[in-house]
Amino acid sequence: MVNGRMAPAEIEKRSFEIITAELGERTFAPGVAEVVKRVIHTTADFDYADNLCFSENAVEQAKKALSAGATVVTDTNMALAGISKATLAKLGGRALCLMADEQVAHEAKARGVTRATVSMEHAAKRNGPLIFAVGNAPTALIRLHELIEEDAVQPALVIGVPVGFVNVVEAKELFLGGNTPYIIARGRKGGSNVAAAIVNALLYQLVKREGF
Repeated sequence: MVNGRMAPAEIEKRSFEIITAELGERTFAPGVAEVVKRVIHTTADFDYADNLCFSENAVEQAKKALSAGATVVTDTNMALAGISKATLAKLGGRALCLMADEQVAHEAKARGVTRATVSMEHAAKRNGPLIFAVGNAPTALIRLHELIEEDAVQPALVIGVPVGFVNVVEAKELFLGGNTPYIIARGRKGGSNVAAAIVNALLYQLVKREGF
C-alpha cells in the first residue's frame, strides 16, 4: 500500500534502509558509506557504489577542513543550491559559485575560455581551507588541476563528478593517484546534484539535522 503521509524524515530513513539492504554485504571504509549511500539516494543509481573513488583519508581530511570553516566552491549554481548552507554555516563555512560573477564573465569572454576555467582561478585566491565541488564542467576540473600543479592552490578536497562526454573521463583521471585529496566519480556519470550530495554527506557526519 502506498503511504502518502510519511514525514520527510521517515521517507529518508526508509530510503536508506532500502539502499543498505540492496548493497548487501558490500563494505566501505569509515565515513565512505555515508557518502556512497547519499549519492545513491540522490540518483537511485547503484553504479556509484563502484565508480566513486576516494583518496586515502579523503573523508577525514574533508571533515577536518569543514570543521575549520572551509569554503565550498561549486562550478554551478545548481550545485550551490543543493548544498545545505545552514549546516555549513553551523561550522563557520560558506558555499559560493562564481559562474555568474560579472568580472568572471568579462574575463572569460576576453580570453576566449570558459567561465568555469576563470571561476576556478578566482576561487583559488580565496583564503582559508577550500573544497572544490565540480559537477558539470570538465574545464573547471582541468584548470583546477593545473593550478594545483602550479602550486597556486592546495585544496582540502576536490570533488570531481562532472557529467558528460567531452573531456569528462580524462579530466577526472587527472586526479586519481595524485596527492590532492579527492572524491572522483570515474566514467561519464555525475552531475551538480551528485556534487551537492557528496558535500551534504560530509556535512551530515559533522552536524545532526533537526527532525532527522
